[in-house]
Amino acid sequence: MDFTAYLKYFNDASKAINPKEIDNVISLILQAYKNDKTIFVIGNGGSAANASHFAQDLSKGTIKTINQTKRIKALSLTDNLPFISALGNDIGFDSIFEQQLRTFAKEGDLLIAISGSGNSKNIIKAIEWANSNNIITIGISGYDGGLLKNINNHNLHVDLNDMCTVESIHSLLFHFIIIEITNKLQNEI
Repeated sequence: MDFTAYLKYFNDASKAINPKEIDNVISLILQAYKNDKTIFVIGNGGSAANASHFAQDLSKGTIKTINQTKRIKALSLTDNLPFISALGNDIGFDSIFEQQLRTFAKEGDLLIAISGSGNSKNIIKAIEWANSNNIITIGISGYDGGLLKNINNHNLHVDLNDMCTVESIHSLLFHFIIIEITNKLQNEI
């Protein structure tokens, strides 16, 4: 496949995304911001990199002035390596996100879980705990969505069986979401 063919493949897969799901994610993030709630973002591998980047863009990329007092509070739970390795060693890797949520999350916060397959055990455990503790959950997935698509409160799904391209489309979606949120917050500053 040459690059032109790949771009067509990428664009065709992107066009299949439900725009209402994107709008819903934007609304939920803005609701968390307005209610002074924390947004937690989780993922593994490439999705962990996307989680870190998205959380950073939410927290820093939406700031228009350095003295701005009201800000989006977003944290990637993939970034605290000492905490993750301690939990992985002492309790098990399947609990690394759930245990961090138990420490930091409060009722009404927002959890964004990114999983290409939708079946990562640590993602599923975190969603289950969040759902049972009144944390709003968004699953961002690929492939058929896996278990994640069926157990979270809200979905943003890329129906594609190609992990590299799913992760790339997720990144595209995250950048679009940041642009839209920044534009919407412009009127408040």
